[in-house]
Amino acid sequence: MLPPEIETFLLCPTPQGWIEQALQQQEILLIDHANCEKKAASTALNLMFRYIERPDLQHKLSRLAREELRHFEQVAALMKRRGIAYRPVSAALYAQRLRAHVRTSEPGKLIDTLIVGAFIEARSCERFFRLAPYLDDELAKFYRSLLKSESRHYQDYLAMAEKFAGVPIAERVAFFAGVERDAILTPDSEFRFHSGAAA
Repeated sequence: MLPPEIETFLLCPTPQGWIEQALQQQEILLIDHANCEKKAASTALNLMFRYIERPDLQHKLSRLAREELRHFEQVAALMKRRGIAYRPVSAALYAQRLRAHVRTSEPGKLIDTLIVGAFIEARSCERFFRLAPYLDDELAKFYRSLLKSESRHYQDYLAMAEKFAGVPIAERVAFFAGVERDAILTPDSEFRFHSGAAA
């Protein structure tokens, strides 16, 4: 079940056109999903190196990176069972569209980066939930198994943003909610796990 707070956190559901694309391009879906798990681990590790003086952040992100890499291994194993060769695919524009609005000076840069992380995790959770009813039993079961961890990652990123900001972040969250909605509703010519609406 999709946590109700994610439905209110995100300003729009995944468009049905994207779901139809995903069902037609399941090979690309899985390859790009594997890429997303690696990128999520890399983001967590990069933040650990950048903000080494914050022990709470180090602890949370270390656990998160390990979990994301475990998810990558699970996707890679599922691809192998299905005879899907792992090959390079270009990245979606989604994260780039969000990160273009991250402030460049501290502490705003850290806070915005954590808020963006929360939106990426929340959208991933929502997409797993929306896709699951249409998938074969193995893939549906796997995607449903990811809901809890993706929801927790969203909560962790948001909680860190609130903690390190030291001031209310509701206005900033609302700003990025609008950016995220626009990124999801913007048509994209290529299908990816985080691509926008079908062009």
